[in-house]
Amino acid sequence: MAEQEMPKDFFEFMQKMWNPMGFPIPGMIAPTMNVEDLDKKIAELRAVETWLTMNTGFVQMTVKTLEMQRAGLESLQAAGKAAADSMKKTPD
Repeated sequence: MAEQEMPKDFFEFMQKMWNPMGFPIPGMIAPTMNVEDLDKKIAELRAVETWLTMNTGFVQMTVKTLEMQRAGLESLQAAGKAAADSMKKTPD
C-alpha cells in the first residue's frame, strides 16, 4: 500500500490544521511567555472583534432595510392590483 506522506515538521502540520488560511498565530502551538506580547495580541484581537461586531451590525441593518423595501413594494403592488381590479368591476 502507498504510505501517506507525513509532513516533516509536525508543528507546521498542526498550524495548517488549526489555521488553514496561513495567518501566523504564534501562541497556537508554543505559548508566548512575554506579557507585553500577550497584551499586544489581546489588544489587536479586541480591535478585530470590534470591527467584526460593527460590520455584523451593518449587515443586519442592511438586511432589515431590504426587508422593509420588499414589504413596501409588496404592499404597493397589492394596492395597485386592488385598484386595477376595482376599475374592472365598475360599470361604465
